[in-house]
Amino acid sequence: MILRANCKINIGLDVLRRREDGFHDLETVMIPVPELYDVVDIEHIEGASVFEQKGLVVDCDVEQNLCMKALRLMQRLYGIGEVKITLDKRVPFGAGLGGGSSDATAVILALNELFNLGLSEDRLVEIAAMIGSDTAFFVRNTPQLCTGRGEKMEPIELPLEGYYLAVAKPEEGVSTKEAYAGVKPAVPQARLVDALQRPIGEWQGVVKNDFEPHIFVAHPAIAKLKKAMLDAGAVYASMSGSGSAVFGLFDKEPKLSVGEDNYLKVMIL
Repeated sequence: MILRANCKINIGLDVLRRREDGFHDLETVMIPVPELYDVVDIEHIEGASVFEQKGLVVDCDVEQNLCMKALRLMQRLYGIGEVKITLDKRVPFGAGLGGGSSDATAVILALNELFNLGLSEDRLVEIAAMIGSDTAFFVRNTPQLCTGRGEKMEPIELPLEGYYLAVAKPEEGVSTKEAYAGVKPAVPQARLVDALQRPIGEWQGVVKNDFEPHIFVAHPAIAKLKKAMLDAGAVYASMSGSGSAVFGLFDKEPKLSVGEDNYLKVMIL
């Protein structure tokens, strides 16, 4: 079974407060990006499970890869058999695009089908949320207003059809640990969902990502990419999630230069 594990962007990200469990309460809107994806191939095998990877190199122990964490979780919960997982990694990591989370969710969804578990969407959301804070989003994989630590979702509609989306990432990444270490939680005067009711041309400076201030200080290359988006005519630009990827929304196809060493993909929504 072959699945496309697409990434996401965050439109607005308010870090409201630190919770007693060590996580943070958030409010953010996640939007799927269908044209930027990893490929996850899963097949039922005899013997021990196998994980193979190609494409972008993720330097971590096999059992620490989120695909394998998802497999082991499903084996503990449902006693399923062994599989071979082949991951063709295309989405940049350390980017705030949720590539690893999407891969893990793809594994959960594939195993549900391969082993005829018949799990409901609500149950799949619960299982995915055990892996990470934004993993559950990819079960629904439609625009969602996400609260709690990211796992509580409700559908939201945004008028983005026809806009060009540019996604860029510098060579350097940002770890989730670094992002949260420097953030200053605060409840904004206006909720994100209310700010998004404004015309898209009024989002800049109003729809914000709370990770940007300290991440931009520590990583000027990320701030430079956001400026490049705005200079090229983006009606809205922001860092996605905890970074280091930056995206811009354009009302016409952009002429954008971000330097040879930086990743860039442009698509239409």
